[in-house]
Amino acid sequence: MVSVEQTSAEGTRGPTSLRRDVGLIGLMWASVGSIIGSGWLYGAEKAVVAAGPAAIISWLIGAVAIVLLALVHAELGGMFPVAGGTARYPHYAFGGLAGLSFGWFSWLQAATVAPIEVEAMIGYAGHWSWAQGLQHKDQTLTPSGFVVAVLLMAVFVAVNFFGVRALAHTNSAATWWKIAVPLAAIFIVAVGNFHTGNFTSEGFAPFGAKGVLSAISGSGIIFALLGFEQAIQLAGESRNPQRDLPRATLGSVAIGAVIYVALQVVFIAALPHHTFAKGWAHLDFPGISGPWAGLATLVGLGWLAVVLYADAVISPGGTGLIYTTATSRVSYGLAKNGYAPKIFAQTDKRGVPWFGLIISFVTGVVCFLPFPSWQELVGFITSASVLMYAGAPLAYGVFSERLPHHERPYRLPAGKVISPLSFIVANLIIYWAGWDTLWRLGIAVVLGYLLLGGYAWWANATNQPDAPRMDFRAAQWLPVYLIGLGLISAEGGFGGSGTIGLWWDILIIAVFSLGIYYWARATASRPEEIERSIEEVVVTDAPAH
Repeated sequence: MVSVEQTSAEGTRGPTSLRRDVGLIGLMWASVGSIIGSGWLYGAEKAVVAAGPAAIISWLIGAVAIVLLALVHAELGGMFPVAGGTARYPHYAFGGLAGLSFGWFSWLQAATVAPIEVEAMIGYAGHWSWAQGLQHKDQTLTPSGFVVAVLLMAVFVAVNFFGVRALAHTNSAATWWKIAVPLAAIFIVAVGNFHTGNFTSEGFAPFGAKGVLSAISGSGIIFALLGFEQAIQLAGESRNPQRDLPRATLGSVAIGAVIYVALQVVFIAALPHHTFAKGWAHLDFPGISGPWAGLATLVGLGWLAVVLYADAVISPGGTGLIYTTATSRVSYGLAKNGYAPKIFAQTDKRGVPWFGLIISFVTGVVCFLPFPSWQELVGFITSASVLMYAGAPLAYGVFSERLPHHERPYRLPAGKVISPLSFIVANLIIYWAGWDTLWRLGIAVVLGYLLLGGYAWWANATNQPDAPRMDFRAAQWLPVYLIGLGLISAEGGFGGSGTIGLWWDILIIAVFSLGIYYWARATASRPEEIERSIEEVVVTDAPAH
């Protein structure tokens, strides 16, 4: 058996090594800085329009879902502290085909967050006259807006080229600000503007259970709470990963969940009644395109609105910055596993995967074309994100059964119950995103198979020494899983035909998920194959101190 702790200190500095420069605060702030981004600026308004005051329940359900997923990731992150970890756990457990698939989901999720944050920055900047020509009335980018978006993406990439230590310091400073501003908004707006009648005057749950559930994925709730995995993606650059990864992962989720639920409560309570007198679906007030800043102005806190408009650049900017980092680390992990060309694993003198950064920039620019508005991007990325996260509970089930004695700095209590439950939750979130989003995600999945699968085929056909082993036996459940989710969505009531009614669809997803979970665990790679995969990847991943 190969201990990650042992191998991580081996090796010498080379052209494909990362540097261990990040401590606990740097890891936690990487995750917190990702969680608190554009989601806090838009999430409360989008959720209340979709669910009414019952959006509070949506946030609580979303928080529980993310906590379940984070608990699983906390144990896996301690077991395998390698760069781009979320892309690599399925590789260890199920071999090449599953590793390639979930690696692509991970990269797709990371690469498309930075464009979302750029959209948010431009959207809020429309408050100033000089920026009003950057977006059309439907919030799509104008030609000048596209140029500004490209420049902002270039800034994210440029900062990353200074190395992970400079990035950690930059992100740490931005994250202190990002926590302070929403907390200040919560307390300042609530004082003198907390109207308890708002929660019932137009109905607490005017759109019923469907509104509550659809808000979780479609209104940016899950998107807002995502980001805890950033500590795990940087595991290969952590000074003490076994101790710090679980703490950073769970701590960041706790901080983010408390802030977001409080933001939703105060946003609803502070609104003057006339803004939603025609129903929550018709919520409207001056400046609603920048919901929190507009609300601050509406209740006579113009000075706070100025601060919030400034934060609308800093918060999304910090999140876009760290996700640009994550994109290059996931592609680094893909290359280490043999799914992508080795150029993605090359690092410069600062230990930066330079080619992955360039590709993240190009991908971000492309995202401005087919998904030009924040809301459209959020729906897409939520599904891609949770599809990525779904690989962790599956891998956890395999490791708990086949690697029972592997070192675990953090051991998840009741893991055999929480793991399948978190897989069910992940699939429900994917389903609630709606068929209109999922069929687009399906196209992106096929594109990934063409790109990464094509490279893997070439590597095997030309007998490349690091060609990935495509273990079809261990991943036999995968096509049934992906196609099955698509079929249930197409027949369900969230953008589908409606053949499957509400509640029945939840039952079907739960049964389907458990079937896939135990099927995947039964056909996973053998213990000796898992050990070999870990040894191959971790030893080649060894960074310098």
